[in-house]
Amino acid sequence: LLDEMALLKMNVFHWHLVDDQGWRIEIKKYPLLTEIGSKRKSTQVGPLKWKSPIQSGEPHEGFYTQEEIKEIVKYASERQITIVPEIEMPGHSSAAIASYTWLGTNKQDIEVPIKFGVGPDVYDVSDPKVYQFLTDVLDEVMALFPSKVIHIGGDEVRYNHWKSSESVQAYMKEKGLATPAELQVYFTNNISQYLKSKGRRMMGWNEIMGHNVHDFQDASDTESTQQLAQETVVHFWKGDVTLANQAASSGYDIVNSLHSSTYLDYDYKSISLLKAYEFDPIPAGLDPKYHNKVIGTGCQMWGEWIPTNGYMHFQVFPRIAAYAEVGWTEKEGKDLSLFKEALKNLQTRWEQLGIYSAPESVVGTKE
Repeated sequence: LLDEMALLKMNVFHWHLVDDQGWRIEIKKYPLLTEIGSKRKSTQVGPLKWKSPIQSGEPHEGFYTQEEIKEIVKYASERQITIVPEIEMPGHSSAAIASYTWLGTNKQDIEVPIKFGVGPDVYDVSDPKVYQFLTDVLDEVMALFPSKVIHIGGDEVRYNHWKSSESVQAYMKEKGLATPAELQVYFTNNISQYLKSKGRRMMGWNEIMGHNVHDFQDASDTESTQQLAQETVVHFWKGDVTLANQAASSGYDIVNSLHSSTYLDYDYKSISLLKAYEFDPIPAGLDPKYHNKVIGTGCQMWGEWIPTNGYMHFQVFPRIAAYAEVGWTEKEGKDLSLFKEALKNLQTRWEQLGIYSAPESVVGTKE
């Protein structure tokens, strides 16, 4: 994948290393993160995906050692690719909480989830020990990744855990925070300041601005007067495009990875090759004076439902070539017929390499 990114001049690899269902990076100060958090008893499978009642019934495990990560970072760097690591906080943290119960808001033992989606607990951000844990983890991450940008996730935090916690509610009162969204922004800004003190810059999914982009959140919980740290890179993935405009016009650098146009795990009926090619990272209606605040785009290959390398090839190729052109070509300079012609050479290369890309009958290249 890194080799093909380099050929296409895609110069940033965003590496999502932790989630509810598994912790995938060795942290030497906290060995249980991989001894416990990298393993789950079974895996949700089946054609119904999120609604599937089917379990594999087979253990799943694995993580990258720090030596392996150093090797991959070096390999990417030699190909002019910067790896931006993502360490999720304060949500998508069940694997960590399964490893160290005291990290969670509910202070109860849990197992690494065997179903995909949002997990059963989040970090207790009112506990100084939890903050210390997170900065310890970030220290080891920063030692491995020279990237100036560190991604902290921040998406899909279920606020009901904080609302039902007496200690969190007392902490919010002490800090003058009226809503869970204000607590998240306050916490995120503290992490931003820590990263800034180490010469790094924080990036996170657009919920970190306090926006409500999910049906499971109460609107009143997402009201916020807290100002997100200005140096933050906002990774826009979900919600009305006006939220992206709002972030850019407020002076934030944004990376536009709108899920409905860029998620490589979506099928070709949802995102055809043509739809991928036609994606414009500049949000519709954004004042031209703020266009330079859109500093990049991305195409995400989420791996929950991807059982084999060949399936991954099918989802990624050839759409990855379309996103490379989206990222590097001015809108008025794009030419679909030239792209299709150039794509033939890439497909010949991929076939020779054993990369099994999706055929034209599937990808949807007709206007």
